[in-house]
Amino acid sequence: MRTAARRARIELRRVGRAARSRIAAERDVRRTASSGADLAVFHQLELSPAGGGHQFVRALARELESRGVGLEWNRLSATTPACLYNSFNFDETRFRRFARRPARLVHRVDGPVSAYRGFDDGTDARVAKLNEYAAATIVQSRYSLEKHRELGLELRSPVVIVNAPDPSLFYPPDSREELDGRPLRLVAVSWSANERKGADTLECLARDLDPARFQVSIVGNIRVPGRARRLEPLASGALGAFLRSQDAYVAASREDPCSNALLEALACGLPALYLRSGGHPELVGDAGVGYDVSEELGDAVERLAAGLERYRAAIRVPSLGEVANRYLEVLRMTP
Repeated sequence: MRTAARRARIELRRVGRAARSRIAAERDVRRTASSGADLAVFHQLELSPAGGGHQFVRALARELESRGVGLEWNRLSATTPACLYNSFNFDETRFRRFARRPARLVHRVDGPVSAYRGFDDGTDARVAKLNEYAAATIVQSRYSLEKHRELGLELRSPVVIVNAPDPSLFYPPDSREELDGRPLRLVAVSWSANERKGADTLECLARDLDPARFQVSIVGNIRVPGRARRLEPLASGALGAFLRSQDAYVAASREDPCSNALLEALACGLPALYLRSGGHPELVGDAGVGYDVSEELGDAVERLAAGLERYRAAIRVPSLGEVANRYLEVLRMTP
């Protein structure tokens, strides 16, 4: 009985939220009947520290606004010519009401969500339905596009555009502390606590690496037993500063389409030890050492340490300006 009553309360709250959303959307549709901006963005931003999608959308918005592009959030005014809507991270009821207006709709899609979460809760099907509104789709990696197709999810006119970190927050240090006998500093970052973010790899590294030669730090919500140094999630500015104090990055997540944490670390000059999964190989290129199974970790770490400067010199990260230009092209706005 208690369970049934709880379900009834949850459903009542859901219905109430949906009704309030419809009322608010209709009110704003009327208010924006004769107004407009350069670009509408549908995304519910969270304050930093937050997941990678929030980080990228925030960085892209700052870049566009610095160019004088006028943005409006979670509404599409009557004269706004283009709209970027992000995955499923917005009020869908509200979006569908505004999407009736004539504008070029572009859907930014990551995932598939079921691949990196490790279970299917129906989110990918929701994303596919939302994608039906799109004139074009931006996906973050070739892996993401091919994985959607593998699952039978065809996206509207897809274009691959890799994410880019905010260069005011994530950049290499002016100089680096020499190793000079100190341990090589390895760092991993994850906002999510999902074990698929690499808990098994990080546990192996924390347990098996010689602490006189290697120091493992984990920033975020992953809990790993062993000798790893653990820090709570850091806001972007503090995270960038910490990354610049490290030597190399560990990208151990599974089926991650385009890890913003990995891109931020590369932008700070950190070569990567990475699992050959998801979009990692595309992002790292020659700037690190890949592995497939935990038994390869010891050799991979040694190779990374031996060639650290060579791998660092191979880092290539797209600039935020270049990425913004490509978004504007897909949106059919003049860069």
